[in-house]
Amino acid sequence: MEDNRKFKRVLVANRGEIAIRIFRACKELGIRSVAIYSEEDKNTLFRTKADEAYQVGRGKSPVDAYLAIDEIIELAKAKGVDAIHPGYGFLAENVDFARACEAAGIVFIGPDHVMMDNLGDKVKSKIVANEVGVPTIPGITETIPSVDVALDFADKCGYPVMLKAAAGGGGRGMRIVRNKEELPDQFESARSEAKKAFAIDDIFIEKYIERPKHIEVQILGDSYGNIVHLYERDCSIQRRHQKVVEFTPALSITEEQRQNICSDAIKIAKAVNYRSAGTVEFLVDHDGNHYF
Repeated sequence: MEDNRKFKRVLVANRGEIAIRIFRACKELGIRSVAIYSEEDKNTLFRTKADEAYQVGRGKSPVDAYLAIDEIIELAKAKGVDAIHPGYGFLAENVDFARACEAAGIVFIGPDHVMMDNLGDKVKSKIVANEVGVPTIPGITETIPSVDVALDFADKCGYPVMLKAAAGGGGRGMRIVRNKEELPDQFESARSEAKKAFAIDDIFIEKYIERPKHIEVQILGDSYGNIVHLYERDCSIQRRHQKVVEFTPALSITEEQRQNICSDAIKIAKAVNYRSAGTVEFLVDHDGNHYF
């Protein structure tokens, strides 16, 4: 946000616990909250915690209702919404949604669409990391147009490999492939899940690192070019590629590794003049090497 105005009405483009947390914050700040909900969520708790609640996605699937960008923007404009908070998942890392908010004169609570285009997309973010000298996992630095391209990379790199959704996170659209026979089916499965979760089916491929430590660095950036980190947390305890337990400090790394990882997180954020809160994720292999 470039000015110091106070929002009067914030729409939360999400559901469940994350929506409730944002509604509570809005109440504490004296801001009116607006909920959206799908047909299937009409009797759920979260919609009753907002000051206003409106159904979206009539005739759509439960997930597609929360991905209906045009409908959400039109609703926000009709209800006089100043800003939209995307929560996490769904449209939180969707550059088209951030761009649509900006075009409608609505503040997107998060990084602007240019920053998100560079860092929210995992393929473009790897390019940014490479440009500032931060190590990345060997892989294709563009989306995979076909199974044949994926097979060619895997043959050269060696199995196992990892297929990943270019947009979003939370373990959605990720598949470990351990041999050539598995790859075609896993390719289509990853694309399908990415499309359903993030409305974008772009995926890429990289070498899979066995049993790494998953270390994240929290960063904060303001509108004046100031960027800081809040150190690291260990997110290695996972189920189906989704974090179950996070703790800090990370006990698996040395002080030197900690400083190097946090420094690299700041390098990446500064490369795009990052604004808002964000998480820079790294993998640390058994030899102590870290990769963005």
